[in-house]
Amino acid sequence: MRKMFKRTPSNSYIKLKSGQPEVPEGMWRKCNKCGAPIYTEDVRAGAYICPKCGGYFRMHAYRRIELVTDKGTFEEWDKDLPVSNPLKLSGYVRKLSETREKTGLDEAVITGKASIGGFEAVIGVMDGRFIMGSMGKNGGEKITRAVERATRERLPVILFCCSGGARMQEGIVSLMQMAKTAAALKRHSEAGLLYISVLTEPTMGGVTASFAMLGDIILAEPKAVIGFAGPRVIEQTIGQKLPEGFQTAEFLLEHGFVDAILRREESKEALTRILALHRAGSGVSPAAEESVTEIGEEAAARPGHAADKPDAWDRVTLSRKKGRPTGLDYIEGIFEDFMEFHGDREFGDDKAVVGGIASFRGRPVTVIAQQKGRNTKENIERNFSMPSPEGYRKALRLMKQAEKFGRPVFCFVDTPGAFCGMEAEERGQGEAIARNLFELSGLKTPLLSVVIGEGGSGGALALAVADEVWMLENAVYSVLSPEGFASIVWKDSRRASEAAGIMKITAEDLKKLGIIERVIPEGGQADRKDCGELCRKLARGFGEFLETYGSMTPEELTERRYRRFRRM
Repeated sequence: MRKMFKRTPSNSYIKLKSGQPEVPEGMWRKCNKCGAPIYTEDVRAGAYICPKCGGYFRMHAYRRIELVTDKGTFEEWDKDLPVSNPLKLSGYVRKLSETREKTGLDEAVITGKASIGGFEAVIGVMDGRFIMGSMGKNGGEKITRAVERATRERLPVILFCCSGGARMQEGIVSLMQMAKTAAALKRHSEAGLLYISVLTEPTMGGVTASFAMLGDIILAEPKAVIGFAGPRVIEQTIGQKLPEGFQTAEFLLEHGFVDAILRREESKEALTRILALHRAGSGVSPAAEESVTEIGEEAAARPGHAADKPDAWDRVTLSRKKGRPTGLDYIEGIFEDFMEFHGDREFGDDKAVVGGIASFRGRPVTVIAQQKGRNTKENIERNFSMPSPEGYRKALRLMKQAEKFGRPVFCFVDTPGAFCGMEAEERGQGEAIARNLFELSGLKTPLLSVVIGEGGSGGALALAVADEVWMLENAVYSVLSPEGFASIVWKDSRRASEAAGIMKITAEDLKKLGIIERVIPEGGQADRKDCGELCRKLARGFGEFLETYGSMTPEELTERRYRRFRRM
């Protein structure tokens, strides 16, 4: 084939009459995802992402550090540790030497300290070019030393994982690095410090079964392959072909083991937001603003007769009304910089419960909501706000994380009840609710729950063992739905409206009974299209709540919460 370009003495290129272009070696690459030819410099400038298909290339460790850290702030630690060959394996030292020379790395992980968006953190980045990113003694030692130093200096840790697993050439010594790194992270966690794990392709074997999956927050790059056993090993063991998308980041997200998918080009921004919401000294309680007028006070000042007030069944109807604001509407209207996290770390991610971290008047908080759909399709996706066990376990995981970092928790309750399907029973629905009641009673951080629509039975109570429980004016909270009550007591569900009248389920009734602390007036009927004033009322109340509870010691909080329920 005739060439279209040829090299001139000046090292430039001239065009020939026909044929294919001749290019300098390395100028063009072929994408291993889509097969398209791509300009190498475009890939480097674009965070090692294919400009044609958006596929991710594996990224060199130092390039990754350049991408996510503030320029000139990275300080490398523990470089050039003495070579380790615990098995005295012939040729292994030579292999290490050759790999060091080829990659410019001393090990499969680089560790050090840097600033990300102005926030100081300890960072570790694994590099798959170094014996497949496998973890040997030196790799485990570098990570352990970095975590120990982060604990001493009270700094967060961010680890970018990329590994084929334990290093076979170092045998059982490699295996022990799993325990060693986990033990160091346990001490870091007990010191109340943040650990973010970022899973990149591939993250496998002993790394997955140790530090990679121990993050307070676990993020994963799109389509990254993540798992314990390799796909070929699994297929050979079970004699079956694995489904498409198995052991990918998206698979782990769906099954509850990853908080969120992290797009590489947004990684610095996302990490900066997370670090900002965990910054030291962020627990200062904001000043309270004007108090919220309770419905009893407002009603007394309002003209009209008692007959004008909706009865209990009217309240039930309004609590279920289409177009009523959902948990996410209140989260978006009250809090700033909300980041949703997913999964229970056991089975799955329940879309009937949403939760994550946010900022309230500059203070980091955890927010959790039982979420009804805003249309029929979303209602089906969210199971009509009837949580499964994994929804309650996700909520508890986020609340325990809030306890660790001293973040107040705000819960929005809105469910007809916990999901009662066969699969929910198989996965322990009763145990999940009971565990929440048990743990929330002793949660060592301020906790406020607001019933915004339906508060159905134990499914609602699992998010409402709180320092205070508030209700919106047209919300209801009951042991069972009026239809269910009428069916059990009178064997006639058609008497639901009559049942509602005697069950004491309205906000006004429950305030008189001492079950709730505050009723929030809706100013008519709450509407999703115009809930700004209601959000402002709640925000003022939240400020008051933090002013009251934000300065209490953990012991004072838990004792007061215990006494609250002990009186009932």
